[in-house]
Amino acid sequence: MVKSLLLFLLLNLSCVYAETYILEPQELIEEKPSHEENLSQKIQQLLGENAYARHVKFINIIFADTAEYITNERVDVAKVIATLKDNGLLDLFFKKPQELHLTFQSSGYPLFFVKIMSDTLQAMGYYRFITDKAKQDESGFFWTIRLTSEYAIDPVLLKKALQKRGCDIVDIDRITQTDWSYHIDIKKAYLMLEELRPYTERVLRKSLYEHWLNVKSTKSLVLWSLKGNNWYPYVSFYDKELHLLKVYKRDKRTKKITLELPEDTTYVKIADLYSLKNIKQGLRVQAKGTR
Repeated sequence: MVKSLLLFLLLNLSCVYAETYILEPQELIEEKPSHEENLSQKIQQLLGENAYARHVKFINIIFADTAEYITNERVDVAKVIATLKDNGLLDLFFKKPQELHLTFQSSGYPLFFVKIMSDTLQAMGYYRFITDKAKQDESGFFWTIRLTSEYAIDPVLLKKALQKRGCDIVDIDRITQTDWSYHIDIKKAYLMLEELRPYTERVLRKSLYEHWLNVKSTKSLVLWSLKGNNWYPYVSFYDKELHLLKVYKRDKRTKKITLELPEDTTYVKIADLYSLKNIKQGLRVQAKGTR
């Protein structure tokens, strides 16, 4: 009788532990935030807690159609920002000039990414920026810059400028009023350069920066230094993602050179070994042959 009772208790106790073991992991599973919650969190992050609290009723009205702001199960942050801006909720201006910190993240090749972003910022009128940090890890490449401005960069205008170069904004984080982070997709990116077609010529005028050319269809280049220059050639050849293929440099004053382009060359950067002042009168370039 005693043995039967003990056996009964052990069997029931085993069932209790088995049930507990099965149920416990289920209790730890957290439900994924809904689209409404994700959208609300992103709006609050972009505006800040105080501004969000002041305008929450209005925000609920203008963002009532949640599905309109969800793309591929993600919040379409660019569309959210455009709506906030159109309704006067996104304040990008400072009371006085502030130091602005911007971090750009991408999984693309670092040199190509920095060139794309630099060109985009300059096209928007931002020339005086300084690199604070550049790093690469398993999450991708991060480039942080700082500049002084009276207002934060308009994300809507930045998106439009990036789209002209085949890029798109995946996400935007507003850490503080003067500290923003952008995740950029550059899978289809390209430099916004008019192609130098085979058997055509172009004059490269005086510039504060190196001369970049799109030569994807050209086999070779002939370069002339115009009168008044003291050119010491420094020419770099890159593929479509700006991987360096070859460098030609000559520590001798040069009037004319002919350069065969390495296979896969898409872009060429033309500079001077010492100073761009040495080619202040400009260069003439001719594309020859077809690839």
